[in-house]
Amino acid sequence: MDTVFNFVLQGALIIHTILLAFVVYQVWRGKEIMERIVGADLVSTITLAIMVLMALIQGDSIYIDVALGLAALGFVSTIALAKYAADEQMF
Repeated sequence: MDTVFNFVLQGALIIHTILLAFVVYQVWRGKEIMERIVGADLVSTITLAIMVLMALIQGDSIYIDVALGLAALGFVSTIALAKYAADEQMF
């Protein structure tokens, strides 16, 4: 049972890493500012998921602490970028 759980965690880590590459490309090549903001928020969320998966795989709780800090920073940065984009579109 433990090997099946480890196999599923490894597979989820690979899938999340591939998804992260696609989202970073979307942020890099996004046509509109809102696409890039949503992509940046998704990069933060997927990185958070990767950190939690790494904590489960390695059994080290420091990744959870880093993930919590990243979640707070991602939320604040998304709000700040959205406010900036809203102010720029008014002019």
